[in-house]
Amino acid sequence: MNEKNDTFSYIYSSETQKEILSIRKKYETDGQSNGNKLERLRKLDRSASRPGTIVSLTIGIISSLIFGLGMSCIMLWSENLFIPGIIIGITGLAGIIAAAPIYSIITKKRRKKIAPEIIRLSEELMK
Repeated sequence: MNEKNDTFSYIYSSETQKEILSIRKKYETDGQSNGNKLERLRKLDRSASRPGTIVSLTIGIISSLIFGLGMSCIMLWSENLFIPGIIIGITGLAGIIAAAPIYSIITKKRRKKIAPEIIRLSEELMK
């Protein structure tokens, strides 16, 4: 008797599919193997927000220091530097407020730039 060994193998991970779909959703609105492609998809997703994070953190930290300098001028040297301290503090406050919108703008531009690659990789992984 000659038996034929027909097997069916299927691997499904709902967590992986959910992650792929959640990353893909970010890019729809606005490798060699699946493991490498998934890792590439993750790296692309992380790279979309990294430049915005770096720039906004830098602006936020520098602006906080400027704001603190303005407050120091007002509180410690109020007889000589009260008005300049207010101007310096307002400048620092404006930078602090601007950090979040700058992050959003940079991240949206970056996502728009890499969206085709994200969509292509996610479609390959979902097949």
